[in-house]
Amino acid sequence: MSKNLVIVESPAKAKTINKYLGKDFYVLASYGHVRDLVPKEGAVDPDNDFAMKYQVIEKNQKHVDAITKALKKSDTLYLATDPDREGEAIAWHLYELLKEQKLLEGKEIHRVVFHEITKRAIKAAMDDPRDLSIDMVNAQQARRALDYLVGFNLSPLLWKKIRRGLSAGRVQSPALRLIVERELAIEAFNAKEYWTVEADVSSKGQNFIGRLTHLEDKKLSQFDINNTELAQAAEDTLLKAAAGKLTVSKVTKKKRKRNPTAPFITSTLQQEAARKLGFTTQRTMRTAQQLYEGIDIGGSTAGLITYMRTDSVHLAQEAQDEIRAVIKERYGSDNLPAESPIYKTKSKNAQEAHEAIRPTSAERVPESIKEFLSKEQFKLYDLIWKRTVASQMVHATIDTVAADLVAENNTFRANGSTIVHPGFMAVYQESMDDKKDKSDSDQRILPELLQGEQVDLLKIRPEQHFTEPPPRFTEASLVKSLEEFGIGRPSTYASIISTLQHRDYVKLEKKRFFPTDVGRVVNKFLTNHFTQYVDYDFTANLEDELDAISRGEKEWTPMMKKFWKPFKKLVVDKEKSVTRAEVTQEAMDENCPKCGKQLSVRLGRRGSFIGCSGYPECDYTRNVGDDADASTEPEIVEGRKCPECSSDLIIRQGRYGKFIGCSSYPDCKHIEPLEKPKDTGVKCPECNKGNILQRKSRNGKIFFSCERYPDCSYAIWNEPKAEPCPECSWPITMIKTTKKRGTERVCPQKECKFAEPYELEESGEEAEND
Repeated sequence: MSKNLVIVESPAKAKTINKYLGKDFYVLASYGHVRDLVPKEGAVDPDNDFAMKYQVIEKNQKHVDAITKALKKSDTLYLATDPDREGEAIAWHLYELLKEQKLLEGKEIHRVVFHEITKRAIKAAMDDPRDLSIDMVNAQQARRALDYLVGFNLSPLLWKKIRRGLSAGRVQSPALRLIVERELAIEAFNAKEYWTVEADVSSKGQNFIGRLTHLEDKKLSQFDINNTELAQAAEDTLLKAAAGKLTVSKVTKKKRKRNPTAPFITSTLQQEAARKLGFTTQRTMRTAQQLYEGIDIGGSTAGLITYMRTDSVHLAQEAQDEIRAVIKERYGSDNLPAESPIYKTKSKNAQEAHEAIRPTSAERVPESIKEFLSKEQFKLYDLIWKRTVASQMVHATIDTVAADLVAENNTFRANGSTIVHPGFMAVYQESMDDKKDKSDSDQRILPELLQGEQVDLLKIRPEQHFTEPPPRFTEASLVKSLEEFGIGRPSTYASIISTLQHRDYVKLEKKRFFPTDVGRVVNKFLTNHFTQYVDYDFTANLEDELDAISRGEKEWTPMMKKFWKPFKKLVVDKEKSVTRAEVTQEAMDENCPKCGKQLSVRLGRRGSFIGCSGYPECDYTRNVGDDADASTEPEIVEGRKCPECSSDLIIRQGRYGKFIGCSSYPDCKHIEPLEKPKDTGVKCPECNKGNILQRKSRNGKIFFSCERYPDCSYAIWNEPKAEPCPECSWPITMIKTTKKRGTERVCPQKECKFAEPYELEESGEEAEND
């Protein structure tokens, strides 16, 4: 056993580092955090300076045992976890755990950090170790204590006032508020009509377009022409004034520069991967982790990108020099600026000053290593490489021209431009969220126009438009808003989004977030009764304080006391003063058609519905959105009869949603799903007679089972593939996706351990073309 023991978080990282360090070092993985707060009340003690009670995470006990065993045979311990607060906390927890077991006596302890897993960076880190940063650890402990206290006090309150199983988080709650408030703005939005007027014009055989800017000497605003009559009147006026010709009154030519965007930080990588690649934030971070920890590229393992959780846009001088050499060789000296561009961090609360996310070697061109990468690894590496290289290139130069075309006292404006020198745009252009339909003036070329020249008017085109509500959040735009408000940190964006989805507070449909009925009720309760704690500025200021603690500028316990006392007082007060009905019911200006009492919108197990305030004496209910006078008669399924008793089949509403049932219930209990199960085309491996169907459980979860049920009870949770297992020869395999391992093709047989990476086929919606 080596006398030097090195501890990192993951086995992939351990494998890469082990190859670089050689036989004098033994590298082990902790598999993430080794201990956490005890999962019960009292884990954080506010009456004892917020003392925290920890225990070893059960699934990681075997890894702790392996580290303990190796340490007994070692003289020196290197704690080489990630360079952020999370990594510092992992190193500290491991240190404390080993110290409690009295295993550190007489041993050298070093903390080493590196922002890229390359031989050069690892050697530099090992040659320059430091002590553990107790300030960074305290900041992480304070964050964990805050999250624990908020969760363990607010969540039980939500159980009492709304329903069991709900949770509220210090950071997830303001994020939920963003999504709900956007939905409320959409629902309150009233579209306004407006018209634009364009002219189709021709000069020297080339057609182009001009947009009306002045009508009868008046500069037009958006709503000056807001109905059909005004639009028709404008068209008549213009046609009469022009008489088939417009005169060029002014031509303005300018040169415009477009600068490259900064290299990636965590949030911008997540945004661009969502826009350009269709990746979720979790998929982006999982793939980036793989690229950071090391990939086997033809016999040698290398970390391909620098650390992927960062707020810094800084590039090391050594990296800049290498990138400039690559630009000169691949794109020519005319695309290389005299000096490297300097970028400033935009993030409101930038954390530790790491480097930007960049390739560890710009010379490692994406195409040269494509064969060694999975499909998603290549896509993300290609994105990072192009963004980094483009950030160090010259600006793009664009010639713009604007021409005013007049007919008497009416003016049209024609815009056009040509890209004279693409510069960085030849490599990379940043995408935008929710682009409006605009004319492609950046690509439109106007003919050579001279002042006083007359051009032919081909047609006047009035076009009707309506204002649009603000768009719902995508993952990219939500991450951007979280960053702008200072909510959360790079390492938390993905978990914030996944928590909101897991708790069923929001749903992602067609890549847009919609709040659920439960999400709306939870947000309303928190916004009305815990206003300060879901306030965007309050959350950002708390992050500021945590940053100050990590820099050693503030102590963590005074900050905790300042937060805890008023928060706890408010929880106790709301538990007594707020009733469940206040939270889950909202009175309507409508009376019950059955008993005359007031109706209210109520939250039930299956979402919101309209019910009578006289319940349980009056059982009147209807779905939200149904008319008051809508028929309560069940809908009959046309053209079908019950296969058991020949009565009519009707669509019924049950505990788990709508289904088809017999109208003679309870005498006949025949039921069937409303949606017909989808045939996967894969033959059942157990009975070899029926096909496997995709079905939905009572709770809405997708599963796959034999169509011959109940005669054959074979069922699996994951999508089957008609491809036999290469290890045990079971007739089918299945596609399984987990947070830890990503998407794999696996064997459904429990005793068989076959698993291999699997690339999902992309649908047309999977990736957005920019």
